[in-house]
Amino acid sequence: MGASLNEIKQRIGSTKKTSQITKAMQMVSASKLTKSESHSNNFQIYAHKVREVVTHMTAQELTDIYTNNVHDGVNYNSMLLARPVKKTGYIVITSDGGLVGGYNSSILKQMMTMLEEDHESQDDYVMIAIGGTGADFFKARGINLAYELRNLSDQPSFDEVRKIVTMATTMYQNEVFDELYVCYNHHINSLTSQFRVEKMLPITDLDPDEAESYEQEYLFEPSKAAILDQLLPQYAESLIYGSIVDAKTAEHAAGMTAMKTATDNAKNIIDDLTISFNRARQGAITQEITEIVAGAIALE
Repeated sequence: MGASLNEIKQRIGSTKKTSQITKAMQMVSASKLTKSESHSNNFQIYAHKVREVVTHMTAQELTDIYTNNVHDGVNYNSMLLARPVKKTGYIVITSDGGLVGGYNSSILKQMMTMLEEDHESQDDYVMIAIGGTGADFFKARGINLAYELRNLSDQPSFDEVRKIVTMATTMYQNEVFDELYVCYNHHINSLTSQFRVEKMLPITDLDPDEAESYEQEYLFEPSKAAILDQLLPQYAESLIYGSIVDAKTAEHAAGMTAMKTATDNAKNIIDDLTISFNRARQGAITQEITEIVAGAIALE
């Protein structure tokens, strides 16, 4: 009985130490989440303004394209025009490590389902992975990666992802693939995220009816087409970057929730072990009293 009591006491001690670690990790993730949400909100202000400018500059072109009234001789930017899809590009965003609950598994499971349903072979798509978990997952299943990016910081700057987002838009312009989707977990709140597949290229989500009207006309130098050649890739890159920031926010929220769950589970285990310890100790005391009484009776 004494050995059993010591064993229970050791388990209580080790579980308490584990709960202290998970509690500290929960607080760290909560701090990262707060910073990431602020980063994401600030970026949304920038993204809204860029969208407003791009929509205004492309309003006439968008109207022609959406009404299928494309004029001969007009140089429509290739990033606005849909073309026959021979290959599809995917950017899949996961975390680099674990301890984030079901964050990665939900993304990868739904990605594999989508690939199996939409494509007959690997020749139909080009895969780009952001995050070591996703990269290792696809490699283990024989899926070739055009590019992978690991070890992003908790609040990634645009410079960190510039190479991969620029490469993605360049691959589209060079017709390596004919449309590009970004697949990731969208942050809703600290407890909820949602798998999202967003079409980034061609740029088809702009509404010409949203275009602002101004009394004064824009003066373009050297030309409107030349400016759009620079602006539209930057706009597409900003959309991809925004998805990465959003995914990082969801990752920190998942980490915080996972560590809170682990801390709560540790507390439940400690409570159960404490009850077991008290019962075992009460049993030992009862046994000792019984033995003393039995001995006293034997001496009478």
